[in-house]
Amino acid sequence: MTEKQARDHGVESLSTHDLSSYEDFRQASALYRRVFDYSSEELALNSNLLSALVRNGGSAVGVRDGAGELIGFAYGFLGSDASGLFHYSQAAVVERRAQSRGVGRLLKLRQREVVLASGVSTMRWAFDPALARNAHFNFDTLGAHSAAFVSDYYGRPGSDRLLVDWPLAAGADPYASMRSEHPPASLAGAEAGAPIAHGAGRWVVIPVGKGEDQGPETAAAEAPDAETARLHDTMLELHEQGFVLVSCKRVDANISAYLAVPAAAGGGER
Repeated sequence: MTEKQARDHGVESLSTHDLSSYEDFRQASALYRRVFDYSSEELALNSNLLSALVRNGGSAVGVRDGAGELIGFAYGFLGSDASGLFHYSQAAVVERRAQSRGVGRLLKLRQREVVLASGVSTMRWAFDPALARNAHFNFDTLGAHSAAFVSDYYGRPGSDRLLVDWPLAAGADPYASMRSEHPPASLAGAEAGAPIAHGAGRWVVIPVGKGEDQGPETAAAEAPDAETARLHDTMLELHEQGFVLVSCKRVDANISAYLAVPAAAGGGER
């Protein structure tokens, strides 16, 4: 989906742009702290860093409402590993009052344009796999797939994350045909976090809404409960066994289900 198509889906009053001025970066830093509810200075986002990123191959994009207020912001930088180059998107934040209005989609589509213009064809980021809404957006809306599960991703307890890769070129998604599958209603009684065989793939059930209202600092301060610990163990095991996650959809009002499938040849690498 292009940015124009996103506007045609009801977000025409919003505008996207590349952040470039000190005032842009100052507003972005304030939005970042406000949305994530960061009170610690060590987790603040420095406006000088954003300026340096933009000047040296990074991305910093924003969405403004009809009054010109910055209500969404994303930033990233060039990264590499054994699979090659990628653009790592460190954060995408949306003002709470503006969520569920298509702002996140506009942010990622604008960031996609910036990354493709730089000659890079994959974007990567990390998210908490317990957040079903984020998972659905990443996999089913954008078309990303998981690359790995990493414990204590930020070097502190409570920061286990799922890494995802998003192929940016048109027609580059090796799992597009698999995302149309819907989880069966029979999963309603399944054990949360445990893998359930489904042909060559696996379903993994998670509760809806878990952790959605917590800020990262609150979530990090709490030890994972049994369901979350089981989910993390399953994520790790699935990737070790050669699976990737490609979808996360609602089963009913209370649970969603991940779909894990065998990694496509070349699909998990670049």
